[in-house]
Amino acid sequence: MTTLAGTRRTTPRATHGAAVTTQSTRRRIGGHIVTVTAWIVGLIFVLPVILMVFVSFHSDSAGHATLNPIDLTTPLTVEGYAKFFGSQSGQSPIPYLLNSVAASVISTLLVLLLAIPASYALAVRRIRRWTDVMFFFLSTKFLPLAAGLVPLYIIALQVHALDHVWFLIILYTAMNLPIAVWMMRSFMADIPVALFEAASLDGAGLTKTLVRVATPIAMPGIAATALICFIFSWNELLYATLLTSTNNAQTLPVLLVGLQGSTGGGTFVGAISAAATLVSVPVLIAGFAAQDKLVQGLSMGAVK
Repeated sequence: MTTLAGTRRTTPRATHGAAVTTQSTRRRIGGHIVTVTAWIVGLIFVLPVILMVFVSFHSDSAGHATLNPIDLTTPLTVEGYAKFFGSQSGQSPIPYLLNSVAASVISTLLVLLLAIPASYALAVRRIRRWTDVMFFFLSTKFLPLAAGLVPLYIIALQVHALDHVWFLIILYTAMNLPIAVWMMRSFMADIPVALFEAASLDGAGLTKTLVRVATPIAMPGIAATALICFIFSWNELLYATLLTSTNNAQTLPVLLVGLQGSTGGGTFVGAISAAATLVSVPVLIAGFAAQDKLVQGLSMGAVK
C-alpha cells in the first residue's frame, strides 16, 4: 500500500515535469523556426542589393550577362564607377552630390527646427483642439505627389524658382514636416510630466525647458526622425525631375535616371549598378551611424 500510495503521489509530478519539458522543447523549436524564417526574409530583401553591388564591378556587357544566369567567374572591373565619376562620359556627379546634400541636410534641419516645438506643444502643453491639428498634418499626406505637380510647377514658374535648389529645400521641408510632427509627438508624450513640473519649479521658462529638458531626453526619437526625413529627401525623384533642368539644382537620383541616356545608348547595367551603389552609400552610412539611436527612437512611445 505504501508503495502504491507513493507511486500515486509521484505520478502527477512526473507527468507535470514531462509536460513542462515538452512545452520547453516546443518553444525552443518555435524559436528556431522564427529565427530561420527571419533570416530567410532578411536575405530576400538584401539579395537585390547584393546583386546590385556584384553587377557594379562588371563591365556593361558582362554585367548584363551576370543577371541571367549569375556568373561568379566573370572578371571584375571598375569601369562602371569610372563612368559615374565622368572619366568616360564627361559628366561629373559632384554638382549633383552637392545639391543632394544641400537639399537633404538643410531641409532636415528645418524640419527639426519646426517639428520639435510643434510636437512639444501638441504633447506636453496641449493647445486647444490639438487632435484637429494632428489630423490636419496627417491629411496633408493624403494627396498623391503627382496631384501637386502642376500647381507647384506654376508657383515655381511665377516666382522664378525653377532650377533652384532652395525651392527643393522648401518643398522637402513641407513634405517631411507632417511625418516629423507625428513621430516626435509620440516621443515627447513618452517623457514623464514630472520632469517638466520640476523644471518649472526651478524657474525654467518654456524655451529653457524645451532646450534643456525635452530635447536631450527625446534625442533618440529626434535622431530617428531626422534619419527618416533625410532618407525621404535624398531619395525624392518626382519633384526634383520636374522642377530642375540643369546640374545647378538637379540631385543624384535625377542623374541616376539620366545615366543611361548620357552614356551613348545601349544597355549599361554595370554603369547603372555602380551609380546606384554610390548613391545609396550616404544613406547606408547615416543608417549605420545612427542605428542605435534609430532603434531607441522607434521604440519610444511603444507599449511597455
